[in-house]
Amino acid sequence: MPWTDATADATAPVRDTAPLDLIFIEGYHGETVIGIHPSELHLPQTLVIDLTAGLPRALACDSDQIGDTIDYSVVRERLDALMLDHGVQLLEALAERIARLLLIDFRAAWVRVRIVKPRKFDNVQAVGVMIERRRSDLRDARQHSARSAQVFNLLASGLVPQREPQPDDAH
Repeated sequence: MPWTDATADATAPVRDTAPLDLIFIEGYHGETVIGIHPSELHLPQTLVIDLTAGLPRALACDSDQIGDTIDYSVVRERLDALMLDHGVQLLEALAERIARLLLIDFRAAWVRVRIVKPRKFDNVQAVGVMIERRRSDLRDARQHSARSAQVFNLLASGLVPQREPQPDDAH
């Protein structure tokens, strides 16, 4: 399907079953050192970040209390801190850190993070990445991580799972 304005709507999440209330920050500008090329590793460059976080029916709709939703001023402060000390080279890894921040620390059910390096090249307006994550993705990752740790512990202890003998094995 060709990319059109209708498919470019950065605030339209892919829906699960429950409707979501969407909180967003659009056009955050931050300076940071990020990249893999030698020209990127010493001087800060500008990143533009758009993020959208979905909450299933935010309680703030009824309570009118900031504690019942995502406080975007606190998210902005956390982005400011992350720009100073993220420790990654790729935009994908930075986007993943931002997504986890929103899913874990701010209890979002769904997030979309878009990070752009504007005018990275003379003949290109912008380059970047966009990721979407759900809280359920974190559970899947933890389960996979736990299984990997179990296998590693078995291998590290010298135990290797043995193949069961088959009836047609020669003795």
